[in-house]
Amino acid sequence: MDAAFTAEQDEIRRTLRDLLAKYSAPGEVRAAVRTAEGHDRALWRRLAQELGLPGLALPEEHGGAGCTATELALACEETGRALVPSPLLATAVLAAPLIAALGTPAQRGELLPRIAGGTLTAALAVPGGSMAAALGLTADNRTGGWAGGGRAGGVQARPGDGDWRLYGEADRVLDGHSAGLLLVAAHTGGYPRSRTLLFLVSAGAEGLTRTRLTSMDETRPLARVELRDTPAELLGPDEAADVCGALAATGLTAAAVLATEAVGAAAGALARTVAYVKEREQFGRAIGSFQAVKHRLADLYVRVEAARSAAYYAAWDPAAGPLALAQALEAARTVAGEAVQLHGGIGFTWEHEAHLYVKRAAADELLFGPVHRLRDHAAGQAGLFGDVAPDGLVRRVAV
Repeated sequence: MDAAFTAEQDEIRRTLRDLLAKYSAPGEVRAAVRTAEGHDRALWRRLAQELGLPGLALPEEHGGAGCTATELALACEETGRALVPSPLLATAVLAAPLIAALGTPAQRGELLPRIAGGTLTAALAVPGGSMAAALGLTADNRTGGWAGGGRAGGVQARPGDGDWRLYGEADRVLDGHSAGLLLVAAHTGGYPRSRTLLFLVSAGAEGLTRTRLTSMDETRPLARVELRDTPAELLGPDEAADVCGALAATGLTAAAVLATEAVGAAAGALARTVAYVKEREQFGRAIGSFQAVKHRLADLYVRVEAARSAAYYAAWDPAAGPLALAQALEAARTVAGEAVQLHGGIGFTWEHEAHLYVKRAAADELLFGPVHRLRDHAAGQAGLFGDVAPDGLVRRVAV
């Protein structure tokens, strides 16, 4: 493994950091999340059309840059540092890889160039709000429990006249209220021969209702998606696609990208805290000169750098993604909490930007964790303590 970044990768990081410093200060972030889309459309056009972020990891034949997940992870580290609300994660990290892996040539040719150009955003809708389980991060997604198990619940699909019809609902769909395209995980075949497939649903489809939910972290807008006899198109040429395998593969890469984004958020919170303790004075001295404060900041720095090393390794080897994500989420939670403490009285006010980092850390763990389940499932997959049970929990052996 070569840990050094290329000149092109460093340029991506530098250019994006400069752009976000200009257009994504805390004030702009708060204004963007209160729009109907939940993000700044003008900034998204810059990110997509000028920097090509949605197409970084897409092949050139589909309008992408032909880069790897490493470049996308580095970009997300910078968007995480600034807590940028954007459809980048839902579109480029979760939806686009599934279309590239499972879609027919016609579907890839129609959808991926629009995603790469930023004119089409997409969202992955899984029932039950269990995104981490669907991506195979906290449980074996082949059990089907996350999708309703073929019984009542989840989203059901049945063949129609030349298309498919979906019925059901999915909660906590990331950017589901504004996405132009939904990838909906649904059951078909009936119980007990049910299987999970992915379907394409356009934003204006008949019988589709999308409601933006009140979320802890406004920079991660969530929605409830309801489908009532909604027409849909099967993703892929037939029903033989290994959907669970594609979701698990996407989950590994997504975990690596999410880990770098969480590291960026932790680094951003730490940088703001360091700047504050250099300016805030008590007893005629900057509080950053006190030994106790220095020790706390040093501990946070070590946490951030250790998580960054794990995240960079996962970007090179996505198999390490879940463990890197667990470490990064834990670091983000710890740093954000300490940032509030070290800001003192002003840090406890709801309007201070420190709360943006606290809510991001908590919301990400709720959506893609929790940390102990990520580690437990990774340990089970590695066979450290015993076999993995169908429910995804590790049955430990006696020693």
